[in-house]
Parts: sequence; structure tokens; C-alpha cells
Amino acid sequence: MMNHTTFSPGDIQGTQPAMKVGVLATVTPEGLPHVTLISSLMACGPQQLSFGQFTEGISKKNILGNPHAGFLIMSLDKEIWRGKARYTHLATDGPEFDYYNNVPMFRYNAYFGIHTVYYLDLISHAGRQPLPMSRVVFAAIQTILARTFGRDRGTEPVINLWTQRFLNQLDCLKFLAYVGPDGYPEIIPAIQAQSLDSEHILFSTSVYRDELERIPVGADLCVFGMGLTMEDVLLRGEYHGIRRIGGIKAGLVQVKWVYNPMPPVPGQIYPPVELNPIEEF
Repeated sequence: MMNHTTFSPGDIQGTQPAMKVGVLATVTPEGLPHVTLISSLMACGPQQLSFGQFTEGISKKNILGNPHAGFLIMSLDKEIWRGKARYTHLATDGPEFDYYNNVPMFRYNAYFGIHTVYYLDLISHAGRQPLPMSRVVFAAIQTILARTFGRDRGTEPVINLWTQRFLNQLDCLKFLAYVGPDGYPEIIPAIQAQSLDSEHILFSTSVYRDELERIPVGADLCVFGMGLTMEDVLLRGEYHGIRRIGGIKAGLVQVKWVYNPMPPVPGQIYPPVELNPIEEF
């Protein structure tokens, strides 16, 4: 995968529309990957990215504690930019602040606007690349076939029924993320990924094969799923590597943690969080 250290004028223009997919990968205090949907993520200069904050979230806390980040931006015509960046500073005014708050999505929202802008220096990116849709569809079909040979493996109710059905929709976008050896998160499109059972995620490796084969066995791996309805879910677990299931080479993740990023109440789904009564007011 070719690495570029600057954004071209065409890259900057292509990443700036408000209607797009922006995915930011950060590192938790425990050194684990975390993935967040941030639609305001864009290139704002030849060697700089920015995103606007209108809600609190884990990713903002993570990036303040560890500046290493991975990013992916996908336009509506399925052009992708992805790479690595390093957080540098934030601002509550300036040209990007004004730009975000004049975008109709935020300007005409009665409940929130962008109150803080985060800036990141570009480390490298892979260049503008089209999503290989024919290969993605083929990989999705392979994953469906592999699922028929590998069912009933799960023993723990980690992935609930709603999440399984959501991830198995063919129009659900999915992305993998793990922390690379250099400490930066890496994001790989994995739209073909599906739930194998209540505990595992499965994906054919016939698309983005070289990158998938570089994920270390035993790595902590995130699977982020999002629908066009703006529903999303984040799962994280141990990567068990690539194996043949029904003759198909597929990667397998044993999920151990599930998180709901959606408002109005984002929060951990699995392991279940104990509810404690409020006794003092």
C-alpha cells in the first residue's frame, strides 16, 4: 500500500463534504483500539486533518491521552482515504470552527453545534482509492458460505440477536482496527464481516488480503459496524487468525466486549454493567 505524506488539493476537496463516512481509531489508556464514527473528519491542509466535537465521547478522551490515531474517510461515491495521524491541539475558534458551524448539518440544528475543533498532523495515507465493490461482494458471499459450515460455535451470549442481525446485513459498513507495531491504529475496510454466532465475528480474506494477513494472531481487534440509518455498534475481542472454514480462508474474532456508541445513552453492552440504585440525592 503506497504511502503519501501530504494531501493533494483534490484529496482536500474530496474529504470535505459533510455527507460522508469518517472513522477515527484511537488508543485507550489500556492500549486497546477504539473506533468512532466522526462525520466531520476531513483534511484541512496538505499535512493536517481536523474534526469537530459536538458531544462528549471516549475517542476525545483517548486522543488527549495518546495522540496516535488512525483515520478513514469514505465519500458517497465510495472513494477512500485512510492512514495515520497524530493529534496536536484543539481550538474553539478559527477557520475550521467557522466552517463546521456553517455546514447546514450543524448550523440549523437546534440542539447542538460544533464547540471544539481537534487538529491532527498527517503521518501518512494510502492515497485516494476506490472501494473494490466487486471483490467486496464476492468476499461477502464467501463469508455467508463459511458461516453455514461454522455455526453453533459460540457458548457465551456476547453478541445479542439485534447486533447479529445488524452486522449480517449486506449494506452494513464494517471496519476493522488494531494497534500496529508502531503504536498507531490501523483501519481496514471489512464490509464482508458477519457474526458467526453469539461470540464470534467471521470475515473472508479475499479482499484486502495482504493487510488482513498482517494482523497478528492474538491481537486485540475492533469490529465497527454502521448502517445507513446511522445505527452503529463497536465490538472488540481477540483475533484468532486466518483459518479454512468450509474451504474458505476467513479471519475469526472472539468478541469479549460490545459497546453502543449511539445516542441518547452510549454505553457498554457486554460485559453487562451492574446497575446501582441512587440512595443519596
